[in-house]
Amino acid sequence: MKIKEILWQSRRDFGATFECENCSFIHEARGYDDAFFHNNVIPKMECPECGKKAPESYRPLATKYPEGMQI
Repeated sequence: MKIKEILWQSRRDFGATFECENCSFIHEARGYDDAFFHNNVIPKMECPECGKKAPESYRPLATKYPEGMQI
C-alpha cells in the first residue's frame, strides 16, 4: 500500500487514502506520521482486496515534521 492522499492531519495522527500498487484498490485508513510508520508499517500493510503487500521498490514518504520534534 502507498499513501495516495492525506485527508487530514492533527499533530502526527493522520487520515489518508491508501492505494494498492498491485491492484489499484483504494481505501481510507489512519496512520501516524513518524519514520517507523512510513518505513515499516505501510510497506507491510496487506491490501484488503488482493491481500498483497508493497513491492520491494516501495519508497516511503518523508514525515511532515522532523523526527524528535515535539508538536
